[in-house]
Amino acid sequence: MSKPIYLDYNSTTPCDPRVVEAMLPYFSGEFGNPASRDHLYGWKAKDAVDEAREQVAALVGAHSEEIIFTSGATEAINMALKGLAVAAPIGKNHIITCHTEHNAVLDTCAYLEKKGLAVSYLGVDKEGNISLEELEGSIRPETLCISLMWANNETGVIHPIEKIGHLAQKHHVAFFCDATQAVGKIPVNAQEAGITLMAFSAHKMYGPKGIGALYLNKKSHLSKISPLLNGGSHEHGLRSGTLNVPGIVGFGQAARVCAQEMTMEHINLVNWRDKLEVALMDAIPETKVNGSANRLSHVSNIRFPQINAENLLLSLSQHLALSRGSACTSNVQRPSHVLKAMGLGDAEAFGSIRISLGRFTKEVEMELVIEKLTAGILSFSPTH
Repeated sequence: MSKPIYLDYNSTTPCDPRVVEAMLPYFSGEFGNPASRDHLYGWKAKDAVDEAREQVAALVGAHSEEIIFTSGATEAINMALKGLAVAAPIGKNHIITCHTEHNAVLDTCAYLEKKGLAVSYLGVDKEGNISLEELEGSIRPETLCISLMWANNETGVIHPIEKIGHLAQKHHVAFFCDATQAVGKIPVNAQEAGITLMAFSAHKMYGPKGIGALYLNKKSHLSKISPLLNGGSHEHGLRSGTLNVPGIVGFGQAARVCAQEMTMEHINLVNWRDKLEVALMDAIPETKVNGSANRLSHVSNIRFPQINAENLLLSLSQHLALSRGSACTSNVQRPSHVLKAMGLGDAEAFGSIRISLGRFTKEVEMELVIEKLTAGILSFSPTH
């Protein structure tokens, strides 16, 4: 039995074979601990980690010493926000974020609220865009940090990161960015964007699961954080624990490949995405795309009239691997908080699906995707 066509690249990406090949030696032959400074095994492991750190840093416009390896973006988010809060000067106890952030940010902010911090939540318009005027108006003397994602995981909508970074610098507050969906997909330069701290993850960019990074702008005094984990001096004393050398090597190789192939992938994916959207809107009246035109090239969050997306996706599961939104909340039977924040009603949110294409999507698959998806939607529509 053939596998369904994979259309859920925002949830996770397959490891590129070049990444797997780079990782394999570090599971057995090159198994040393990079913290072992007294013999060849440790030296070779450290060299591999150093090279990978440089590769990851180069992808995001950083210096290698500004990259702290973590177990993934969620840990990096917790490390940044909680670490900032603990290290904050007296009186700096306010965070600004947005209703459409990933739950890793929203849940961490909710935790910090219980610890006494104040959190302001920005709204978005019907296209998923924030208001820069509202953002600037929310900044107070006690504001510690602005926390806004680069690109939304459900809609692909891209925030005006450089303008946000300018506002943060103007008002002397830290800017933390969850760039998990952006890194490896679009050009990201954390330093040029005025970002203080930034989280991202390998498994969203054809690397292995279980490895991510936190960028800390070493030039900014606002990047000071307290570590979440204690127990050694690993990662400049900010993240104790033996390093995941195979994962780090894979992360570095994934970053290298993304840097080389990102532009061509963007061209292919935006063409296929647009073709898919046009075909669905032509075949099914009242079909709408959720999100602005300024979004990631490979993402389409699309809603259909009078359709229950969960039932639709189950009916198509033999042929297409799709999702209703974030994998982190897909088991929760409530409408997407992102779509609700954009003004959609429950029925519209429940009638929406996320299609995310990727490096291993084949052009020849797109006709079958359009055919199966159109037939599935029409079979569920009460008007057909």
